[in-house]
Formats: sequence, structure tokens, C-alpha cells
Amino acid sequence: MKKSNFLSECREIVYKNIEIFQAIENYDKTNKLSKAFYRERINLTIDGTILKKFKKYCQEHGYNMSRLIEKYIKEELKLK
Repeated sequence: MKKSNFLSECREIVYKNIEIFQAIENYDKTNKLSKAFYRERINLTIDGTILKKFKKYCQEHGYNMSRLIEKYIKEELKLK
């Protein structure tokens, strides 16, 4: 692998994972490891019937409701 390809691949990895590298950089400065990813609580208003069906579906299939909603949001936004 050429040096320029290696460097460009390294830069791309850092760019795609900037939060992790910032957490590592912060650890170097403070000797405390902070979370790289935070989860936040939100309030939504949706149809009660849909919510009941979704809760039942998640319970029957062993899904975590928050994780499944997060997955659908990522798909909608075309994120990894």
C-alpha cells in the first residue's frame, strides 16, 4: 500500500469515527474515559392503537422498543 493511500484511509477512518477519537483524546488529557455515544430520552405523541400493537410485537419477538425505533430512524436517514 502506498503511503498516500494509507494516510487517506487513516483520515477516512478518523472522520467516520470522530466521536471515538475525541473520547480517546479526552482520556489522554483527563485520565477519565467518557462515553463516546450518549443515549437521550425523547417524548413522542403517536396513535395509541399503534403503540399498543408495537409494544405487543416487541414483547412477542423479544425486541427492545427503543433499539427498534432507532434502527428505523437510521434506515430512514440512510445511516449505518
